[in-house]
Amino acid sequence: MAPKVVSKKEKKRRKRLVMAVLITCIAAAMIGGSLHVMELGSMRMDEMRGKISYDASEVDQHIRAAGEDIRIQETHEARRGEKRAYSETTLNDLLPADVWQELSVMIHIPEGTFEMGTNSIRSNKADRPARKIHTDGFWIDKYPVTNAEYARFVFQKDYRPPLNWQEGKIPAGDEERPVALISWYNARDYCAWAGKRLPEEVEWEKSARGEDARRWPWGNQMDASRLNTYYKVGRSTSVREYEHGASPYGVMDMAGNISEWVFDVYKPYVAGNGGTIEFHPREDQFGKDTGSENVERDVYRVMRGGSWKSDPFSTESYHRNYSLPNMASDFYGFRCASSKKPQGVAG
Repeated sequence: MAPKVVSKKEKKRRKRLVMAVLITCIAAAMIGGSLHVMELGSMRMDEMRGKISYDASEVDQHIRAAGEDIRIQETHEARRGEKRAYSETTLNDLLPADVWQELSVMIHIPEGTFEMGTNSIRSNKADRPARKIHTDGFWIDKYPVTNAEYARFVFQKDYRPPLNWQEGKIPAGDEERPVALISWYNARDYCAWAGKRLPEEVEWEKSARGEDARRWPWGNQMDASRLNTYYKVGRSTSVREYEHGASPYGVMDMAGNISEWVFDVYKPYVAGNGGTIEFHPREDQFGKDTGSENVERDVYRVMRGGSWKSDPFSTESYHRNYSLPNMASDFYGFRCASSKKPQGVAG
């Protein structure tokens, strides 16, 4: 039997059919591949989420970073009146008497004019412009508040301890490290308890850079040997570790180690006009001790100094960072200030 002759029209039809089948197979393969990639991505996200979040029952095994799990932080903020982990005697034994004395030192910053901010085009917009500020004299802590000092506050006020303390106690060997996982509210409450206040942003910057507009506390050149930053150590260090990183006034640890809360709300600077701006500290910073009951969720507070995690240029004395006041992280800390020297402090 002679083979059947296929018409040109039929050949075209069959060709179109083959092409349609081929395109359908390619599309199906692409869709299937995309779904597989999405599934792998979802699995990876679940894996990553598992590494940064945790059950409340595992809280003693983790340090919570800001924004990681607000539910955990809210639970922690509500922890009050827990059994005290220290007694007056064991608190005093945390550090030698001479170290307690040294940590209590406050530095007097004299009245005078300094340059705040910068005009450098390589800086963040929030750091500009530079302008002259005249301040009254004030006092500021020589060191950031340490775990040992914060433990006294926790004990005397029945205050909840930082999240990274183990069963309410400072991890062994961390007594002289700056207290961390501190919200702005926690810092405010501590300063009020100590008879002080959080430093104003103006006061903090003057204490760090002096009156010669230096970029870092020691001068205008980055010197990695003078500070703990950029994961060089991988954690915070004793507040007395970098003595050669002191500011012109002898204030320590104002670059790196721990990012410090100051009082101010984060907002743009007033444009400079070449004149001198008068600054007088607020004496009504603190109302009653409300803990974190009135969280200002839409108001950011300023942080200064950079930290052990920061890049080196985030440790410039004029650089500004910020966070919500109810957030806490393993590089959030603080120091206190006062318009006059409080009783019972060295200096």
